Amino acid sequence: MYVYVSKLTYVILYRSPKIKEECESEALKSDAEGDPEAKDGGEGALEAKMSLMNGITVIVGSIIGSGIFVSPTGVLKYTGSVNASLLVWVASGVFSMVGAYCYAELGTMIRLSGADYAYIMETFGPFAAFIRLWIECMIVRPCSQAIVALTFSVYVLKPIFPECDPPEDATRLLAACCILLLTFVNCWSVRAATRVQDWFTYAKLLALFIIIAAGIYQLCRGEVQHFTFEGTTNDVTSIALSFYSGLFAYNGWNYLNFIIEELKDPVRNLPRAIAISCTLVTVVYTFTNVAFYTTLSPTEVLGSAAVAVTFAERLFGWFALSIPLFVAASTFGAVNGVLLTSSRLFYAGAAQGQMPEMLTMVSSRATPAAAVLAVALLSLVYLTVSDIYALINYVGFATWLSIGAAVLCLPVLRYTRPNLERPIKVNLFFPVIYIICTILVVAFPAFASPAETGVGCLMILTAVPVYLLLLHPRTRIKCLGSITNVATLLVQKLTLSARPKIKKEVLLKEAALSGNDALVKNVTAKKIILSESKKSEKSKVNDQEKVSKPKTRPVEKRKKRQKTQLDDTKLMLKLMKKK
Repeated sequence: MYVYVSKLTYVILYRSPKIKEECESEALKSDAEGDPEAKDGGEGALEAKMSLMNGITVIVGSIIGSGIFVSPTGVLKYTGSVNASLLVWVASGVFSMVGAYCYAELGTMIRLSGADYAYIMETFGPFAAFIRLWIECMIVRPCSQAIVALTFSVYVLKPIFPECDPPEDATRLLAACCILLLTFVNCWSVRAATRVQDWFTYAKLLALFIIIAAGIYQLCRGEVQHFTFEGTTNDVTSIALSFYSGLFAYNGWNYLNFIIEELKDPVRNLPRAIAISCTLVTVVYTFTNVAFYTTLSPTEVLGSAAVAVTFAERLFGWFALSIPLFVAASTFGAVNGVLLTSSRLFYAGAAQGQMPEMLTMVSSRATPAAAVLAVALLSLVYLTVSDIYALINYVGFATWLSIGAAVLCLPVLRYTRPNLERPIKVNLFFPVIYIICTILVVAFPAFASPAETGVGCLMILTAVPVYLLLLHPRTRIKCLGSITNVATLLVQKLTLSARPKIKKEVLLKEAALSGNDALVKNVTAKKIILSESKKSEKSKVNDQEKVSKPKTRPVEKRKKRQKTQLDDTKLMLKLMKKK
């Protein structure tokens, strides 16, 4: 331990500034020479290590969290009948598939981390993208992670406190430990993070398959008395709210697009992963709800805070104690999925210059350690908020607004950028239908609860002064550069990370993709300047070599010439003697 601390102190105090200089100088050399050994994004950048199966488990693991174990109550409450609630579950799955289908074209066309943030940036510009980035990074993602971590804590502690609710302090402490553990895993290795995602996805699917198997057994026994349309509501607002609850359980279908730069062969694997995972989740969710209603009445479902636990207590006896642990495993995997993808959103925002530069730093283990730590820190801060659930409700509609705006990018880019390469081309009927449905899903709950919607809009508008003070070229504060430079160096020392090298071909490709002529000119100028500096360095070296060579004196030249003539004369005399 002492040796490790000593080495770490040496690197932080003495070696890190040199590391930074070496990395930056190597990056310039890479840009000038093309660096044929560098990978797609350049040496030190995020590496493509995720297979198709890893992509499927990221989506499935991110979707299946606590929603399926909690949301059946909300869907049934607003629909009024079992059969209508099942239709909402199926329709929510189909709705998510349509959105994922649209994201497949966007993801294969704009292969940049950040998903809808990157698509909005390319289509509508930096201001609209920053509003999306601000709300998602500052509120939605860390709040969601804190809520899922709290759910994990409740289910872990439930067997220990069977007769009462677990203590609040213990719940928050365990949630903090969960976040810190997964932060270490994500900083350590992308491969380790994806393995955690794989295994906990298998665990949650096992729990749901056990519930489905029990439901099939109940159906074979003829337990179908609860499957009716009796009591179905006709209120459009209530139906929209039921979709709100159902879609909450499907949230996460777009998470693979956030880490597309780390997916192997994204053109082939992204649409496959989306299609397989969304279909699997829709089938599992529908049959899980069918299984619940074979045993529990609508009244029991409405009165239960955790439907899966109530279902297990009715059927499994002593084995019901395992269900809270399976739910805890499900939420643990969901926390890992949120952390894995959210850190890439921070990374993408920093790469575009809309977040601090320190978040672009990649560690020696090819992980965005600074971005991971930023997400974890914000999540820990939100664990201290007393009414965190109300906070996420205020801006929950912003998520669907941003997803709708991202899907709107598809027809807009078809019109403004028709020459972009599109490995997958979606029929425009699908994005149009998706945008209309998104507007309806957002509008009706907004009219039903205008106070919460107003507070959410005010929270979204906080992005405007931040953008003007920190990012807009005319109004931003000028002295922030020196402060951020000091903070960047400090974070670089603490995380032992550096800015990745970017190949000039990648820079030119991204600049051309953005359609910004000024950016293309800047990158091209940088390329020319680097090549000219390289030529000037070579000319300097040649001049130094010429200067360093010793000059031959005239006397030495004359002696050498005389010696050569003398040797020739001796050779001629020998030949004459022989004759």
